[in-house]
Amino acid sequence: MNFIRKIINTRTKDDEAFFADLKKIIGFTPKNISYYKKAFTHRSIKEFDEETGNPVNYERLEFLGDAMLSAVIAAYLFNEVPSGDEGYLTQMRSKIVSREHLNELGRDLDLLRFVKSNIARSKFGENIHGNIFEALVGAIYLDRGYKYCNKFIEKRVITPYVDVPKLEGKITSYKSLFIEWCQKQKKEFVFDVYEDTGNDTIKHFSVKLFLDGILIAKGRATSKKKAEETASKRAYFVFQKELSNL
Repeated sequence: MNFIRKIINTRTKDDEAFFADLKKIIGFTPKNISYYKKAFTHRSIKEFDEETGNPVNYERLEFLGDAMLSAVIAAYLFNEVPSGDEGYLTQMRSKIVSREHLNELGRDLDLLRFVKSNIARSKFGENIHGNIFEALVGAIYLDRGYKYCNKFIEKRVITPYVDVPKLEGKITSYKSLFIEWCQKQKKEFVFDVYEDTGNDTIKHFSVKLFLDGILIAKGRATSKKKAEETASKRAYFVFQKELSNL
């Protein structure tokens, strides 16, 4: 008991506040807080493990958390939709663990407030919200094992967000849907992407989407991928009736 008191007493006030907030988020008491500290450490901090010399940041935990999320969601769908074949289950899992959805989860929990970094938050990409969420899942797995990892994912992902009937009609990639339609209809499409920074301080890209040589939509964003997705989404609403039949 004295040993336990000694450990508790060595915590800083910041550690105590982090511990209390973390407990509210994950729904149970963490055992090894160092895993969670690592889950919120950005690579710009440039910390290294004293014993191994390996970098200390959330990236390896992000990899582990991604795998655990996929495993838990796959098991849930397997049991929840007994009639679903492999293709259907894979598609549904992809919708649940999409980058867009993971970013939403990270934002809803306001995980960015815990991140230690040497760069300004305005410099972070949008995906950091989802990356940190995955790292947190990885930390939970290392700290408390699969049972608690499953418990957290069920509480924070499955119960509030997963509605199988609604997910069936959810579009996760307008670009993929548009390309699939073009291939089935034997139509030619071209994404003409070019740099279009203009007066913005951050690099932007614009895209013109042509269908059978005719310009049908445009898009602009901070990455080529996002610009193409924006143009595809606008094209979707132009051809919504045809695309909805896929």
